[in-house]
Amino acid sequence: MRLAFTPRSLSMRLALWFALASALLLGAIGVFLYRSLASELAWRDDIALAGRIDRMRALVADSDSIEALRRRPQLYANMLGNRDNALWMLDATGQLLIAVNPGGLALPSLPPAPSIRLTDVATRQAARLAWVDVWQGNRRFTVVAAKMLAERERMLASYRMTLGAALAGGALLSFVLGWLISQRALRPVRLMAQQAAAVDVRRLQQNVAVKLTPVPLEETQELQQLGAALDQMLTRLADGFVQLSRFSEDLAHEMRTPLHNLMGHTEHALRKRRSADDYEQLLASNLEEYERLARMIDSMLFLARSEQPASSVTLETIDLAELCTQLVDYFEGVAEERGISVVVHAAGELVADRALLRRALANLLANALRYGDAKGTVTIHTRADGDTVSLAVHNTGAPIPAVHLPHVFERFYRCDPARSQGGDSGGLGLAIVASIMHLHGGEARAESNDTGNRFTLVFPQSDGM
Repeated sequence: MRLAFTPRSLSMRLALWFALASALLLGAIGVFLYRSLASELAWRDDIALAGRIDRMRALVADSDSIEALRRRPQLYANMLGNRDNALWMLDATGQLLIAVNPGGLALPSLPPAPSIRLTDVATRQAARLAWVDVWQGNRRFTVVAAKMLAERERMLASYRMTLGAALAGGALLSFVLGWLISQRALRPVRLMAQQAAAVDVRRLQQNVAVKLTPVPLEETQELQQLGAALDQMLTRLADGFVQLSRFSEDLAHEMRTPLHNLMGHTEHALRKRRSADDYEQLLASNLEEYERLARMIDSMLFLARSEQPASSVTLETIDLAELCTQLVDYFEGVAEERGISVVVHAAGELVADRALLRRALANLLANALRYGDAKGTVTIHTRADGDTVSLAVHNTGAPIPAVHLPHVFERFYRCDPARSQGGDSGGLGLAIVASIMHLHGGEARAESNDTGNRFTLVFPQSDGM
């Protein structure tokens, strides 16, 4: 149900709904009371009519003749009591023998009635009739008692007006009380809104949970949940803002290094005339820096696109042994250059995006070959465990300090910035791996101990993946 006019104030809406609910409740109670009163009055009238019929039947039985009864009209007038009542007695031919009718009510034709019968009539005046056939010896008579309903209708009309006024007054009072109650109940929400309005980029950690409220926030479950949810949201925003600020700083730092190299080499070359070989060497050096910038920009674009809600993966069934063998062949030259042997223990299949899986595994393998011990070993192995499939790349070498492990998948994070190499991904390789696993609904893990470093990709394998 929607009101024709819906106010923007929540307090006003609550007050209107409270008034509407109260009006419906009071209206239902009023209808019940009105019908109860009408039924009670009708029942009383029927009892009174039936009583008059019984008294007339007793008088007829006790009298010697009807003529004796006709000579005593005052008796019937006293029995009726007021102008709203009437009494008739007719013989078998329909001739009127006794008539007490101060209100001038017209007597309709009535069917025989061995027992008391009741009915409503509506001629010039609405009335309630009761009649019965009585016998005196062999003679049959009909006794009719009537009660005009004008007084009852006036009483009920007055009662309806009283109920209508009570309903209007109750609805108005309910609206006022509802507005006052909602104003008081929603005060913590308004205070929380004021606290939230004061939050900006410099005060993201501000707590919006209200302490000084008419009802303590700890005693109000809904408001406590709302305050906790807002505080958690602000905490996530603050963490994201800090991460974005750090990302901007790291990005500026990473891009500044190749740009400075390009500027330095170029300025040095321009200080005096150089030979063609010198210029050729300068261009080759600059090309390496351009390639580094290109790899960095490509990685940043991939990360930005992977975070878009519309990003999707193309799933297919991949033979893990075949994929790992192809990657090992691709990195064979790098491995031989450092004297590292690559061992593959891969089997089974995986449902994933082939291009993304190849890129993630290639980043891990390149990382292992770059930072593993020379003459060491890099091992690739797979394992199916229930509804997950894991791919792990392990390299022998110095363990990663425990303080760095939680951050290795962050953008531009390096355990040792001094180990930055010209051919690396600018600190974005493992961040790309984490993004690929996020797209697949999986997880990237890093472990390190005295035997070396292990990076594991955990893929879920359900009906939808």
